[in-house]
Formats: sequence, structure tokens, C-alpha cells
Amino acid sequence: MTALDARTGTTTDLRFPEGFRWGTATAAYQIEGAAGEDGRTPSIWDTFSRTPGKVRNGDTGDIAADHYHRVDEDVALMRRLGVTDYRFSIAWPRVQPTGRGPAVRKGLDFYRRLVDRLLDAGIRPVATLYHWDLPQELEDAGGWPHRETSYRFADYAAIMADALGDRVATWTTLNEPWCAAFLGYGNGVHAPGRTSALASLRAAHHLNLAHGLAARTLRGALPGAAEVSLTLNLHAVRAISQAPEDLDAARRIDAVGNRVFLDPVFHGRLPEDLIRDTASVTDWSFVQDGDLAAAAAPIDSLGINYYSPSVVGAGTSEAPSPWAGAERHVRFEPAPGPRTAMDWPVDADGLYELLTRLRDELPNVPLVITENGAAYDDYADPSGNVKDPERVAYLHAHLAAVHRALADGADVRGYFLWSLLDNFEWAYGYSKRFGIVHVDFATQRRTLKDSARWYAEVIARGGLEEA
Repeated sequence: MTALDARTGTTTDLRFPEGFRWGTATAAYQIEGAAGEDGRTPSIWDTFSRTPGKVRNGDTGDIAADHYHRVDEDVALMRRLGVTDYRFSIAWPRVQPTGRGPAVRKGLDFYRRLVDRLLDAGIRPVATLYHWDLPQELEDAGGWPHRETSYRFADYAAIMADALGDRVATWTTLNEPWCAAFLGYGNGVHAPGRTSALASLRAAHHLNLAHGLAARTLRGALPGAAEVSLTLNLHAVRAISQAPEDLDAARRIDAVGNRVFLDPVFHGRLPEDLIRDTASVTDWSFVQDGDLAAAAAPIDSLGINYYSPSVVGAGTSEAPSPWAGAERHVRFEPAPGPRTAMDWPVDADGLYELLTRLRDELPNVPLVITENGAAYDDYADPSGNVKDPERVAYLHAHLAAVHRALADGADVRGYFLWSLLDNFEWAYGYSKRFGIVHVDFATQRRTLKDSARWYAEVIARGGLEEA
């Protein structure tokens, strides 16, 4: 690490460790399109996006960024940026349309082709098995609140390990199970759109179980050097004051936002305070003997997705709430500072706080930033350039926070910028742009934004230039 020489004012660099992984990330439903091609059947997001009023402007992922037909072009963009790794997700209904039974060859072939192109470009593939696109038939049978879904997920993991295990070295089981459970089944703003506190807690448990079963399946099927991981969107929670009731509000959110996954996966237990907080919702009798031990299958790294912190105090949340057991005790407060187009506060200190917390609580678990980025109102100017200085400032601040955490002992192995492409931003449709590559959705024309060029320079330099 080098620091600014205050006496001379000279420019120095914040260098990252040798071998640090510089990547970018996407998700299948957000970019692939080809929603009805080559045997793919509907996922819960296909159904949800076709439900009037659920997605802004009635947008769907039917075409998205048309990545299914533009793999070569998109891998060429990554190679141009110089990324070392690419984190993509596999659409479960593209390879196993009903969530049961044999795979569809054309679906597998698409991912084989993607992986081959990445390897040819010298880019390391990082595969995520689940980024929210549950086959609709499994939802019709009960979805994630239904125990059987966990076992179907383990079978799907076995299919993918057999198809790509010789070429993909890092496998992530689940992306952001908190969103899948609590936004999908708690307040219904994500697919499948259910609003039940009990269903959300059942879903959270069965996602933990699914992760553990899949991790064990992958471990048995992959080469010994392969990495198995999990990605969580952990909440950097701050109490608005030191008053006991405000501190208790932060504790409640930490329980249902963070420890509902951290404790089962890393300690094989449920948080006792979460059980107390949710006693009016459930007695947790759906947790069967052996479930928590299965959820705690060893993994090689933990992925962290971070965008902004949460500030809370005592009060009540709007109904329906995703915060099972906390909704009558917690209110969310606006955080100070600038905001992104998502109206999320920009605060890189929250990322540092998470990384140093995990350094202390999970000292033997390597960490990877698997998503970090920002949406702004980008547009191509008359000369065709896309200037996004706010995004560059956001990324710079957050990478500096990662560097500070590294210097303070956090074992951070890589950083994946969200996202490579402008895409279908879930319930916001195409109204929010997170990409460092601008996509004109009418023509599918790709244009590097200034942030993409900046990131390429960071990668080439191996760190940040500080003035």
C-alpha cells in the first residue's frame, strides 16, 4: 500500500495484491433474452413481469440485452476491458425446464459456448447456479417455502457440475437468498410476489438447506481444486442513535437480514434472538433434524454484494414488510449524503464496515466482492459518448474502501463490478442503468461508458490512482 505524501502532494497509487481478481458480473434473466427459445420454459420472473402492475412500464426480460445471441460480442467487450474473471448466472429453466428430470441439450450448449469463449479470451468463468429465476413449475408446486425445492436444486447442481465442471473453477450456489426469500415471499415486490411472513421464513430456511445440499453435491462432483461459494447481500445496519430502542431495532434487522443466513451456513444454528423475534409468526417446526448441519457444508469463500447502508430506529415499517418479526419494531431512516438513481445513499464506509466485521467473525473465510456498483441516468451524447462521472466516483470510493479493509487485515480476494451491461433491473424494468456498457435496447448497440474505460485502467494498473 502506498499513501499520499502530505508534504509534497505527489500522486500515489493504492495497489491491490498480486493475483487479485478483477471481474464484472451479470444475471441470466437480466441480460439473456431468448425467453422462449431452445426449450426454455417460464421462470417466476417471466410470470411476474407479465403480471400487470408488477414491473415498471410492463417491461419483461423477453429480449433484455439479447446476450443469448451476442455472447461473442459481449466476451469481446470483457476482453477489451481486461477483466480477469466474469461472474454469470445460469438460468435454471433453460437447462432443466420443469426443475425436474433430464437437462435440455441446447440449454447446456449455450453455457458451454459461453464458458469456451471466456476461456479462449483468458477470462476465468465464475458460475452462479441461482439468481432468482426459479422454474415456474416448481413455484406452482410450492416454491421455496416448500421443502422439496431444496432437493430439486441439489439435482440441478449435479447437472451443471457434470456439464461444466471440467471448465468452471468457481461455483456459487445462491445469489442474495435474502432477496429471494423476503422480497419474493415477504412483501412481494420481487417474483413470485407473495406476501406472507411465514412463507418468507420458510423460504429462507429452505434456501439455506438448498445451498448446503448443493455445496455437498458440487464438492463430490467437481475436481478437487474447484471453489464452492455463496453470495449474500449483507446489510450494513446502523442505529440512528444509541438509545436502547434504536439499538434493538438494528439488532432485529441484523437478525433477519444477516444472521438468518450467516448463522446456519457458518455455525449450523439459527439465531436465538431471531427465533424469539418471530415467535408470533412461527415456531420454526419446519426445520427438521439434520437441516442445519446440512446448511453448514464447508465452502471456500463468501461473496458479498454491497450497494448502500441501512439506518434504522424504533418504530414500524410499512405493510407488507420483508422484515419478518421486525416490522412492528423498526422504521428505516434516510441516510445522509448523495444518492444514486435508485435513491440509494452513497456510503463506501458501509462496505468497509461489513468487510472488517466478517474479518473478525469469520477469520478463516476468504471474501470476494461479488457485486458493487450504482445506477445513474446515463445517456449517449450527440457524439455517441456516455459520460458517467458519478459512477466513476462511486466505484473509486468503494474500491478505496476495499483497499482500506485489505490493509486492516480483511482477506478480500477479488472485486466484481455490477454490472457489465445495462439490463432488465427487476421491478424497475429498463428504467435503471447499472452497466459500465451502455445498451440501446431498441438496437442492442453496446457503447463503453467512461466508467468502463476507467475500470480498464484500474485493472491494468492493479489499483487506484490517488491524487
